[in-house]
This record gives sequence, C-alpha cells and structure tokens, in this order.
Amino acid sequence: MTPPPPFARFLAEHRGPVHRFLVATVGPDDADDCFQETFIKALRAYPEVRDDGDLRAWVLTIARRTAIDAVRARGRRAEPVADPEPAPVDGTPQPADASLWEAVRRLAPRQRAAVALRYVADMSYAEVARVMDCTEEAARRSAFEGVRRLREVWDG
Repeated sequence: MTPPPPFARFLAEHRGPVHRFLVATVGPDDADDCFQETFIKALRAYPEVRDDGDLRAWVLTIARRTAIDAVRARGRRAEPVADPEPAPVDGTPQPADASLWEAVRRLAPRQRAAVALRYVADMSYAEVARVMDCTEEAARRSAFEGVRRLREVWDG
C-alpha cells in the first residue's frame, strides 16, 4: 500500500472531474456548494486513506452522495418561478439549449449520476459501478436509459 499524495495535490488533480460531475448532476447553481462540501468531507476522511489506488472513484463517491443530499434538500425548499439560464463554468461544456439542462435535471438520480460519471467524468462502466455501488451492467443500463431520455428531449 502506498500512502496517498498530499491533499493539495489530490485536490488539484481531482477538482476538475468532480466539479464537472457536480454541474452535470445538481446543476450550475448548486455545484459550487456541493463541490466545497465534497472536498471538506474528503479532507476530514483523508487521514484514514491508506491506499491511493482509486482516489478518483473514492472522491466521486463522496460527490455523488453529496449531490443526492443536495437534490433532496432542493425538493424541500421553494423553487423560483423563472428558471435562469445556466451560468458558464470554466472547463465545463454548456449545452446550446436550456431544455437539455432541464432534461438532465428531470432524469432519475441514478440515470443522472451514471450519465455524468460516464460522459462528463469520462469513467469506465466498471468505475461508474464502483462509485454508484452497483453492478457494471446496472451502471450501463442507467447510463443507456439516461442518454435515451435525453435524446428524446433533444431530438424531439
């Protein structure tokens, strides 16, 4: 077992994929808060990490759970009447049409997470399965169903 790198290097290496994943799963309005909370949780747990073999999956698991909490919290608070256009985020591709963002928000949580991990974080299905704590086949199916629903909105 090798010790993990210093936390500052770990943060620098994983900040981009984690932020892109969070923008894709919770939207640009909540992504920054979730990003901070994810890395605060990671910092607290980091002294217990003994092997740096799969830190990316580890931090994306934390991010996924943080995103789930944020979506649940959003369901309990009042929603504004008008939905603003998503703000551009450095390094994050923005859809040309706000309807795609709305479609992403409406995906089931597992589909949204699978699509974001596979296509935004560029993870293999095995890595997606590890982060989502499911089988590789379930990860493939969730991503497939999510993309199929997005295509219905985008093409339709």
